[in-house]
Amino acid sequence: MLQGPYGSLERDGLLIRLPFTSFAVGTVLLPLTGLIACLSISLMYHFEDATYTHCHVSNYLPSISAAISRVPERYIWRCCIGLHSAPRYLVAAAYFNFYRSRFSNRLPELLLSGLALLCSLAENTGLLLLTYVSSTETYSVHKNGFIVFIASSLLHMLITCRLWQMIRRYYVNPEEVTSYRWKVRLFLFNISCCLAAAYFFRRHNKYCESGVYTLFALFEYLVVFSNMAFHMTAFWDFGNKEVIVATPPEDKRY
Repeated sequence: MLQGPYGSLERDGLLIRLPFTSFAVGTVLLPLTGLIACLSISLMYHFEDATYTHCHVSNYLPSISAAISRVPERYIWRCCIGLHSAPRYLVAAAYFNFYRSRFSNRLPELLLSGLALLCSLAENTGLLLLTYVSSTETYSVHKNGFIVFIASSLLHMLITCRLWQMIRRYYVNPEEVTSYRWKVRLFLFNISCCLAAAYFFRRHNKYCESGVYTLFALFEYLVVFSNMAFHMTAFWDFGNKEVIVATPPEDKRY
């Protein structure tokens, strides 16, 4: 990612030039539209199978695992997650470089930046794992992928909020202050939804009450949507940046 002007790049060496805001929106829209499509198809065409539980009680919403495990939902979800995964790895590297430039002389923050990078990579890898190994194929692998995704996601949010707290302390850019505030709000909302989902999941398995699994599914959706919104704050963080693919000038002269 580079920020203009681009006088050092020759005109015919520039292959792709995309505003980061468009890049961020497109990356988040892939899993968002994929999930909405999978949930809609499951409710309309696979309602009985998608909402079935071992308790045999009334349930009105499918869990995400159930919604992405049937055909064609499985292929829609895998396609969307596969397409969005490469940009996610790129954004993780961009954030690491951003933090290094801000905290070049502060060792604790540099170490946190490295940990944030590892958590971001683990989060995306866990998401790929739970996506391409469905709960109806190999449940243990799918479950472990989900655990890696949730744990690394929460840790990544926590570390990111800490780093941006330090950025807000030393910089007064209004967009960065707005980004920090929304990061904190979304992190608190996300962890609250995680706790609520865990509570209703445990209660469903223990008491088999009607509708409780529906509440679990609802909070599971909110966990994922708030996770997407958290990543969407990159819209403010890199709003004046662009993603560029270009041929280095020196390579063209040989």
